[in-house]
Amino acid sequence: MTETDRGPWIVGETSDETSSKQTGRERVRAALRHRILSGDLSPNDRIDLDAVAEEFGTSRTPVREACLALAQEGLVRVAQRSGITVIGVSPETIVENFALMAALSGVASQWAAGRITHQQLLRVRELHREIRVAAASGDDIATLNWLFHREINKSCGSTRLQGMLGDAGRMIPQRYFELFPERVPCSLDEHDALIGALARGDGAEARRITEQHFAGASQMLSTYIAQATRNGTPLK
Repeated sequence: MTETDRGPWIVGETSDETSSKQTGRERVRAALRHRILSGDLSPNDRIDLDAVAEEFGTSRTPVREACLALAQEGLVRVAQRSGITVIGVSPETIVENFALMAALSGVASQWAAGRITHQQLLRVRELHREIRVAAASGDDIATLNWLFHREINKSCGSTRLQGMLGDAGRMIPQRYFELFPERVPCSLDEHDALIGALARGDGAEARRITEQHFAGASQMLSTYIAQATRNGTPLK
């Protein structure tokens, strides 16, 4: 899984499954989106089409197409004379995106409680055990956590909902647990409760737990971004 694809909330195929299918435009779009959301590209920074094209070994056309797509996401501004300028993302936007993710993920968990197969539930339990082991040893858990949520979201049985989750997840800064390691114990307890609700087929409880899971994440991340913005610190 690549750095730009790795994160706790995005739903879909792993990058190993999609890397061979990605076009140059998609690769550039994903990389620039990550740099903007992480703060590596700040508001009012200019994007040099030639420099990006050289970096990715492509022509200017897919880079420009990627920037036009990012403009539709509200992350850059494309003007004929001034070129491409980064707009960035505000703490308010992060809160909005988490609210969307909470609502969509809550519905996905509710549907999954009634549709998850025995094999899928076993996979969710296995991933949760791996997360606990990794957290206890101080290893990276972001990818495992990403897979845990992805498995539950896939179990909802709705490709449309999965697509909506993927679109919302791409607008959330990645590597969340590297920023907030203190959030891990609470998240693991919530995972335990969520697995129990899925096993019982309790959709209402699965939805409540999932929304609560995101509520805590939203508050911590929005506070961090607000502080980083005031201090001029990139969100890594």
